[in-house]
Amino acid sequence: MLFEPVRIRSLQLSNRIVMAPMTRSRAVESNTPNALMAQYYAQRAAAGLIVSEATAPSPDGLGYPRIPGLYNAGQVRGWRLTTDAVHAKGGTIVVQLMHTGRVAQVANLPAGAQVLGPVAGVCPGEMYTDTLGLQPLSPALAMTEDDIAQAVAEFARSAGLAMEAGFDGVELHGANGYLIEQFLNPNVNQRTDGYGGSIEGRNRFAIEVVQAVAAAIGADKVGLRLSPYGVFNGTGPFADVDAQYLALCEDLSALGLLYLHVLDHAAMGAPPVPEGLKVQLRERFDGPFILAGGFDRATAEAALAEQRADLIAFGRPFLANPDLVERMRVGAALNAPDMATFYTPDAKGYTDYPALGS
Repeated sequence: MLFEPVRIRSLQLSNRIVMAPMTRSRAVESNTPNALMAQYYAQRAAAGLIVSEATAPSPDGLGYPRIPGLYNAGQVRGWRLTTDAVHAKGGTIVVQLMHTGRVAQVANLPAGAQVLGPVAGVCPGEMYTDTLGLQPLSPALAMTEDDIAQAVAEFARSAGLAMEAGFDGVELHGANGYLIEQFLNPNVNQRTDGYGGSIEGRNRFAIEVVQAVAAAIGADKVGLRLSPYGVFNGTGPFADVDAQYLALCEDLSALGLLYLHVLDHAAMGAPPVPEGLKVQLRERFDGPFILAGGFDRATAEAALAEQRADLIAFGRPFLANPDLVERMRVGAALNAPDMATFYTPDAKGYTDYPALGS
């Protein structure tokens, strides 16, 4: 089943293999995508669906060095290099929109941008900067309701620009402790207004973002990625985590979204997402369902055969294997990823991994 074509909402895919979003930090000039990035994605266009690296919908969302944005005309032109290159190879690509929120270092932000989060304070941890090296994360300002409304509008505007840039859709990053999950998670979100204090309140920001983006470009072009039980960036499990995500899933199910993408970080040492919760999320969500987290060909085929998912996402194997689809098809050995070059600024460890027969 893994190599069979499939249609999900508005998209006809050549197989059920998804290239997962992976930050690569190659947007070296003004957070603008470039020809090197286009080459990287085109090399991997055999995936049924590519989800781009996390891309900021506004200057405030650029917490990391050299991550791409999608909020101005130059970035639209830069991303068009990638979408044209992927489409020329017969591929399909959506952009992942991520606002880093409180996971940011001011040295990585352009002039006038600020670090924002659901509440004031500092996310634990450090972040690399090109100018100052490793630095503690910067204190965040608590978002006012006007700030929240502006962030929602920025997501919607960026989604519209994604269509101008030639993307086939948008994935909203509601995982890994970034802004959307910062509102979802009560270990972070200590608000007592309508955006916190209860399951309904904590889910509100995510729902408003999804609704605004769906209104801007059509719900059948909008996916959402979630990571319940994730521990990145000061999140972590909480007492009613299952109830919270099931409620969110039910509220979103009626919208007719492109897909729901559930990430389990157990392969990287985080607490596993219980299989029972994955089953319930799939049952509650009326639409295509993607699973990600530590899959190989055999486990992916099993998940599809057991109808636990419609598509399976692969991360690091795609990073090191531009021809991953063919390698899995023929049972060839995989290249090992070079972790030292994950986030460096040039072609090394990016576009120079060998394909079969090279």
